[in-house]
Amino acid sequence: MYTLTYESVAIPELNDRDIENILETARAFNSKHGITGCLIYHSGRFVQILEGPEEKVKYLYASIEKDNRHTKLNLFSEDNISERNFPHWGMAYYSVDEKNRGMSDLAQFNRNLTLLADLSKPTNVTAILFWKKMKGLISIPPSKTNN
Repeated sequence: MYTLTYESVAIPELNDRDIENILETARAFNSKHGITGCLIYHSGRFVQILEGPEEKVKYLYASIEKDNRHTKLNLFSEDNISERNFPHWGMAYYSVDEKNRGMSDLAQFNRNLTLLADLSKPTNVTAILFWKKMKGLISIPPSKTNN
């Protein structure tokens, strides 16, 4: 079993429909190929951890590298693992749009993610780094998107 985590910046024109398309494709591919993980999209940035069979995870990451909706792609950790950190996770998504939701919704979303990170018990360096990057990502103010 293998895991990797990366970060990227979304293209400025990425919209909710684009995110839905990403999720639809990811859910189908991941389910078919035994890949689990977690994708966080916030303030125009992605952080994702993937885990599963090494050849499938690397194939998926290669397709992400070619996806023009991602810029400044940075693979910052990868490991061989004996157990998954996200064994039952599909792709969860909650639309956080500071234009259409109150700042209290965004603050609650950030608190929930932070709590989830604090309660998780990562079993490898890649998972630890994923949660650290996620905490850094959600601390970016909405006005700093796509920088």
